[in-house]
Amino acid sequence: MAVAFAESRRKTARKRQALPLSATVFPTELGWMALARRGEVVCSLSFGHESPKQALAALPGGVDRVVEDAGDGLDDSLVHRLTDFAAGKPVDFSDVKIDLSHLTPFQREVVQRCRRIPRGRTISYGRLAARCGVPLAARAVGNVMAQNRTPLIVPCHRVVASGGRLGEFSAPGGPATKRRLLELEQS
Repeated sequence: MAVAFAESRRKTARKRQALPLSATVFPTELGWMALARRGEVVCSLSFGHESPKQALAALPGGVDRVVEDAGDGLDDSLVHRLTDFAAGKPVDFSDVKIDLSHLTPFQREVVQRCRRIPRGRTISYGRLAARCGVPLAARAVGNVMAQNRTPLIVPCHRVVASGGRLGEFSAPGGPATKRRLLELEQS
């Protein structure tokens, strides 16, 4: 059974990788963002950059096609939602498909549970680990959040250190950006 499941995942990943990886680059109130997608699946997102070039450079791996203006006919509803989020508007990303193929089962569980954290709320790394069934894995949860390829869509900024301390943040600006995102969600 496990072998069949693993083979099915490999076939799905190969099909997905056959699609070109397109990046859309656009300005927001949080700086330039770059969004990499294979079809409808988001593979990575970078934000908080001073230029389109920096935003693209922050995406892991290369892209096959770059669209600097989302108005080229692509379904840019996600671009509009990300722009709205950056402006402080309440936005729900729970319907956005993201690439999880590079993650272990534990990492996928962390990402999926992180996506359920409501806007304006936070949870500690330890508590998120406990919700994933591994209460002593706070550091592992922190590592998953630090490697998050789709920040904002997977709201890793909502995961904080124990006692309500912010903890680290891997986006440009570090913890100051994390604080800004949390304040945006309070408005």
